[in-house]
Amino acid sequence: MSAASIEPDPGLRPPIWEIHVDKRDEIRRAYYNTRPCQPLLKSKEYPLSSSGRRFKSSWYEKFPDWLEYSIKKDAIFCLPCYLFSSKSKHSGSDAFTVKGFRTWTKVNSGVNYPLLAHTGKGHNSPHQVAVRSCELLMKKAQHIDIVFSRQTSKEIENNRIRLKASIDCIRWLAFQGCAFRGHDEGPSSKNRGNFIEIIKLLGSYNERVDKVVLENAPGNAKYTSHAVQKKILHILASKVRKVIREEIGDAKFCIIIDEARDESKREHMAIILRYVDRDGFVHERFFDIVHVKNTAALTLKNEICCVLSRHNLLVENMRGQGYDGASNMRGEWHGLQALF
Repeated sequence: MSAASIEPDPGLRPPIWEIHVDKRDEIRRAYYNTRPCQPLLKSKEYPLSSSGRRFKSSWYEKFPDWLEYSIKKDAIFCLPCYLFSSKSKHSGSDAFTVKGFRTWTKVNSGVNYPLLAHTGKGHNSPHQVAVRSCELLMKKAQHIDIVFSRQTSKEIENNRIRLKASIDCIRWLAFQGCAFRGHDEGPSSKNRGNFIEIIKLLGSYNERVDKVVLENAPGNAKYTSHAVQKKILHILASKVRKVIREEIGDAKFCIIIDEARDESKREHMAIILRYVDRDGFVHERFFDIVHVKNTAALTLKNEICCVLSRHNLLVENMRGQGYDGASNMRGEWHGLQALF
């Protein structure tokens, strides 16, 4: 909040408790940074009260840190007390916070000097408590939002280290075509699988990694679960397919198709693209693997068309087909080759 957007005259300010609680500290800092409102006028320019007395600017020198004067109300206010006043505590003692003090005949009444009495004699007087609250408010290093911000920054850094370690392990295992999971991945296992063991190896050579991975990581941000591994693999596969698609461009291409059944008896179809790049080199790239409900020729054709259209590869640019010898693939009348 800028100094230009706050009300300088203390007599025109809304009570602090009427301001939304989420914005209250911000407004308090803005007022406190602008210092007390202490307009300097000539002695005769201050309004004359019915008692024949008026405010004196010399009082600023006695109480420079809190004394405020409102020209509109011709009254004295206390800046710290205003900033930390509350509606629950507002029970008649609002002379220096809401209504303002303007009984000028009592200002120089010796022992009962109102301005001096307002500051209080004890360390725990309302005014002294308000002053300490202002001092604590301005110590930004101790603010709870600053502390949380520092903790959040550290957590972000640690999360990035953990995630990078997992990504590097997944890239290496995928590139080498190695299995990820182990038979027993528990902390007491002697062989927790390739993925976990490589992360342990990275930690043994890098202290920063070792401090934030596996057992040293929080339970909700280990980045080693099977679901996380699959998500990272999916992202890497999408990037690889994007590069392959860019290499093909608008050139002609061939497809090589095969289908197989995994241990869970699910049918999968592998799609390989064969093409010539811009430099004239022939490439065969594994492009995608698709789960199919059955191995009927029409089902396989529809799935292939879906994959090609998803990556903007036109069937019209297909110049060759490669299949195994099964009848559903190479059938002369109803095989997949005939449908294309």
